[in-house]
Amino acid sequence: MTQDPPGAPRDTEAPASSRRGLSRHLVDIAPLKASPAFARLWIGGAISGVGAFMTTVAVGLQIYDITESTFAVGLVGGISLVPMVLAGLWGGMIADVFDRRRVLIVASLSSWASILALVALAFWELHLQGEGTHAPVWPFYLVTTVNAITSTVQNATRGSVVGRLLPPELLSRATALNGISFGAMVTVGPALAGVLAATIGLPWTFAIDAVLFTAGFLGIWMLPSLPRLGERVEAGWPVLKEGLAFLKNAPNIRMSFIVDLIAMTFGRPYVLFPALGATVIGGGSLTVGALTAAGAIGTMLTSLFSGRIAHVHRHGMAISRAIQVFGAFAVLFGVITMLAVRGDHAPGEGWAGTDFSMLILLGLAMAGMGASDELSAIFRQTMIIQAAPDEMRGRLQGVFIVVVTGGPRLGDMYAGALAAVTALWCPPLLGGIVVIALIAVLTRAQRAWREYDAQAPTP
Repeated sequence: MTQDPPGAPRDTEAPASSRRGLSRHLVDIAPLKASPAFARLWIGGAISGVGAFMTTVAVGLQIYDITESTFAVGLVGGISLVPMVLAGLWGGMIADVFDRRRVLIVASLSSWASILALVALAFWELHLQGEGTHAPVWPFYLVTTVNAITSTVQNATRGSVVGRLLPPELLSRATALNGISFGAMVTVGPALAGVLAATIGLPWTFAIDAVLFTAGFLGIWMLPSLPRLGERVEAGWPVLKEGLAFLKNAPNIRMSFIVDLIAMTFGRPYVLFPALGATVIGGGSLTVGALTAAGAIGTMLTSLFSGRIAHVHRHGMAISRAIQVFGAFAVLFGVITMLAVRGDHAPGEGWAGTDFSMLILLGLAMAGMGASDELSAIFRQTMIIQAAPDEMRGRLQGVFIVVVTGGPRLGDMYAGALAAVTALWCPPLLGGIVVIALIAVLTRAQRAWREYDAQAPTP
């Protein structure tokens, strides 16, 4: 068993027996009432996150517009992967050494600067288009890599803060609330990006993100001081090595990283969306936004009806089953895409040229993927916070952020490269089968993972 900070309540995860009827199945907002600081951080993060996902979609549209290459879109994640991995490890370390509020402020200001740089680049590209040419693509790769680094440090630190703002019995409920905010980000952000890109253009889409970012910064600025608990240490390799040594002897936490990495590497079809909108079902940027939003709707619905999660204690098995369902929906997405590719629909720009029947089917598959992935995420994040001591949470959150953001980047490279040499339907169809099979093998191989009990959490 790990030790919590002095004075922290015991981690009972007792269900709220006073809740009755439908309310027992709805998300519990007790964490927002228990901690105003958490509430401000949550609200600000949700608003700024909408802008962040707008930019994620807009960057893909911008690079596809310049290059007309799905592989080039996938390289956005591939190029930033190694720097982001290093940033996650380093950022988690400094979150365990320095005041976490200060780390968040510095990382946020750096992210803000990278967004403003994207605004400038997009206006430059717009100017060059008027002259019949395009901007080079490498500055976009450079700025998005800087943004990935600063966002990774910020997210790793933010995750380690939650355990200091809330008592342990509210952690799974807070994670579910984070799922709602994430669902709102991924629903509203990409959909808004598609509409804005089609109406006011990409430069102004990036500019709106810069404005929305202020809400997240205010939530961070109003946090209390969050210095390191326990004896003071110097940042450096020994501290990082200590975190890696802890992870080496934490099979359940390590397994939570591995299974998510598998799901994100082989099961994500997002990098295919621009090509689907342009060449298969029509709709262009509107289709990209709609498909991305569909996955987020599934995420948000899972969190919204998460009132019963406190009754689930076998988190290892719950994560494995959720990821296998995710893989099944990935297979379904591949099958639907194959049918759409073989159809006789002639895609066009805007909703008038869209094959709505295929768009709806793909949207349902994405909703299923989002719902199952969020169920896995709730239990994975709760496991990390519960089973690790506070002085180790920053480093573990750093690894967690590397996995949840690095995995999709590997997935973008996998899907983009495989689609380039085969067909658009092949990456999700093959990847979903791989996900289901690998999770089954790993779950059977590790007994501690199968028997993990949240009432007696062990790393």
